[in-house]
Amino acid sequence: MELPKLNFNEDFDFQIKRDKDKFFIYDLVRKSWLLLTPEEWVRQHWVHYFHLTKRRNLSSLILEKKLVLNGTTKRIDLLVTEKTVAKILVECKAPHIKLTEKTFEQTARYNSVLDAEEIILSNGLQHISAKFVDGKYEFYKGEF
Repeated sequence: MELPKLNFNEDFDFQIKRDKDKFFIYDLVRKSWLLLTPEEWVRQHWVHYFHLTKRRNLSSLILEKKLVLNGTTKRIDLLVTEKTVAKILVECKAPHIKLTEKTFEQTARYNSVLDAEEIILSNGLQHISAKFVDGKYEFYKGEF
């Protein structure tokens, strides 16, 4: 399987295995092997980034949490918490998916339920970062 090099300052050491014609990646948070999809490749980079680079405890990283938005159940990719308070919402897309205003608005809608201070929208190659200040999002250039 050919995996793209993603736009992070570090290289992470992932555990990847093959079973017949499928590849799996080990998830440190859920302590299980997950099907290695392009989106999972991006999500696992963020898990490793927050745990190994930013030194966040694995228990502060919540993956694929369900939330209800306008009566519909949605699932977020990654939520970074501090003492159970939502701090950073990360929405992951596959590397071939273009990040648009529409995908950012989707993430912002999810955050209207979670109320995290910061959101990151990423396809692994491009990252859009914003902090919620005075009722609006202010974009900034993150160092990942």
